[in-house]
Amino acid sequence: MSLGPRRIVCLSAETTETLYLLGEEDRIVGISGFTVRPPRARREKLKISGFTSAKIERIVALEPDLVLGFSNLQADIAAELVRNGLEVHIFNQRSVEEILDFIDMLGRMVAAPERAQALIETLRDGLEAARRAALALPCRPRVYFEEWNDPLISGIRWTAELIGIAGGVDCFPDLSARPGAKERVIADPLEVVRRAPDVLIASWCGKKFNRRQVLERAGWQDIAAVRHGRLFEIKSCDILQPGPAALSDGLRQLREIIARCAQAIAHPGAAMTEVNLAASTDSPGRPDSP
Repeated sequence: MSLGPRRIVCLSAETTETLYLLGEEDRIVGISGFTVRPPRARREKLKISGFTSAKIERIVALEPDLVLGFSNLQADIAAELVRNGLEVHIFNQRSVEEILDFIDMLGRMVAAPERAQALIETLRDGLEAARRAALALPCRPRVYFEEWNDPLISGIRWTAELIGIAGGVDCFPDLSARPGAKERVIADPLEVVRRAPDVLIASWCGKKFNRRQVLERAGWQDIAAVRHGRLFEIKSCDILQPGPAALSDGLRQLREIIARCAQAIAHPGAAMTEVNLAASTDSPGRPDSP
């Protein structure tokens, strides 16, 4: 029976996180510099890439029997590695179900299908618990998820789906279905005003959220989210990496934000309960999201 690849290079953070969760971290010989989950990965593994850049010679020198990447943004890196004789697999998951399929496939690639299924079941249980809890909310707040601020980019498909699971309504469903960040650019910032979000959640691809910048945007004072101070941040390492983090810590934070805002909207005379989002390890910023 094949034991799968023994020397793996991970060009994206979610593959590293998943392999650690599966107990297969000993296979990893190189990781992305954007990896923060688990924190010990940065101490234990050699950093050999950014997101759209990589140290090709260093990767080749590691003699990996498999290189794992994500999306079209790493296509040029993948092509160069293939030209150097390496075996490369690029995942391209964009939805909640595709993230679960990614975990299943990666588990089978490293001969750990049972552990992968156990992880998937845990994540599915969390998704179902969130769906059940959302049914008890007094309303479903309209949520604008901002993935980048210049230009404005709305959330990718899995963030929109997680917002719905957590009890919110994504303000840009027409854009979330589009896979590329350039396809999700909001050309007219006043379109956000017209979509009338009750809540704004920012995750600026690792760059720290600047609340003041949002408050100063022309015309945005008419948005309920701005008027009532319902502006929140979820770190990109928790929500914008298409792996276990988004379906666990990312979803948990969405649930906390949406539940408290729903109560505030339904009971406007009461003070909104403070949302205490547990801080995870900071990730380096990058504007080149998928």
